[in-house]
Amino acid sequence: MTTEQFNFDHAQLESDLNTIITNAKTIYNNVENKKLAFSLIDLTTLNSTDTEDSVKVFTQKVNDFPASFPDMPNVAAICVYPNMVKAVEETLQYPEVNIASVSGGFPSSMTFTKVKVEETKLALKAGADEIDIVLALSHFLVGDYQSAHDDIFAIKAAMADAHLKVILETGALETPENIWKASMLAINAGADFIKTSTGKMSPAATPMAAYIMCLAIAFHFEETGEKIGFKPAGGIVTSEDALIYLAIVKEVLGDEWLNPQLFRLGASRLANNLLSDIYGRTVKFF
Repeated sequence: MTTEQFNFDHAQLESDLNTIITNAKTIYNNVENKKLAFSLIDLTTLNSTDTEDSVKVFTQKVNDFPASFPDMPNVAAICVYPNMVKAVEETLQYPEVNIASVSGGFPSSMTFTKVKVEETKLALKAGADEIDIVLALSHFLVGDYQSAHDDIFAIKAAMADAHLKVILETGALETPENIWKASMLAINAGADFIKTSTGKMSPAATPMAAYIMCLAIAFHFEETGEKIGFKPAGGIVTSEDALIYLAIVKEVLGDEWLNPQLFRLGASRLANNLLSDIYGRTVKFF
């Protein structure tokens, strides 16, 4: 997919995005949308200090959430490292909450494709419903788009019906042109979702990166009728952050994308902040 198929008028992109951000802070700033944003969260723990016990405690909080907040939806998924998937699977009591695993040499993607495929298979065998991998920037940044495509394709081929999220690491891509090209490459290689960032480098998710990615998803949908999901992740902390991404998805892709099947928010701190804003008091549940 070439960049010539999109008009990169940077000034117009900035203007259009600023209008959406203004809408996020005004017309979309309400409790209903904050509850919706909560339901889209991939509740994430990706720490080098994670243990099976700590992950089980983390998962139990998701189990306990409905009783403590009966008027709230639960989160969409729990996202962990591959070797922690079994701990989630053994603890989680709500099948509607998916289990997501980072894989494929996360967060750098710096290993062999065969290793990425095997790690993905092991995560799925342990109980993962979804796999989050990183675009091979070692190929993409030097213009070897075929190898970057083939890497994703091989992983997706090993996943049966499980969903694949491809992280573009947009902070490393820098330009709208590169973000567009990486989005289309990942989609064409088999991504069910495209995701902004690992959260392990700066900048992480940005509204502009999200805007370009959603435009690419819209373009693909217009061309093929296939709906691809979108997941911003990394640095999404406040309710205002969440509503900006919700507004981008709503205005670029439409209400059909405003559900956990097509839209996720990758976050570790957002849940408590949304709850605090919804209830008007400090909530530290997660």
